[in-house]
Amino acid sequence: MSRETSDLKQAGLKATRPRLMILQLLEDSEERHLTAEGVYRSLLDAGEEVGLATVYRVLTQFEQAGLVKRHHFDGERAFFELDENKHHDHMVCVRCGRVEEFYNEQIERLQQEVAKEHGFRLTDHRMELYGLCADCLREKQEG
Repeated sequence: MSRETSDLKQAGLKATRPRLMILQLLEDSEERHLTAEGVYRSLLDAGEEVGLATVYRVLTQFEQAGLVKRHHFDGERAFFELDENKHHDHMVCVRCGRVEEFYNEQIERLQQEVAKEHGFRLTDHRMELYGLCADCLREKQEG
């Protein structure tokens, strides 16, 4: 049994061809944060026949099953990433849309301290920083 098939069965989902293709794409992609449209285009480019509605439906099923997380970095489009149960935060380039993951122990500790000072117990959090990535900064300085 392949890893993808096993992951789907553990999540309570049948191992259908569209689910297997989409899960494989998410696992193999160099880009960790994909839109449904990006997944759809990648599958078409690979010669796979799948509808955009199917991609949306499968990604929603994956989210409900805990296989992927959904983010709205630009406020409109949904981005999906595999849920690997490892906390991280994001930096988003406002020019090109690039998303970088990061983890910083000091930031995590400070968040816990601030919550404690306010009598608050954190159960989860999300940090998204917006700015210009190194490539866009370089282009801006050269242009």
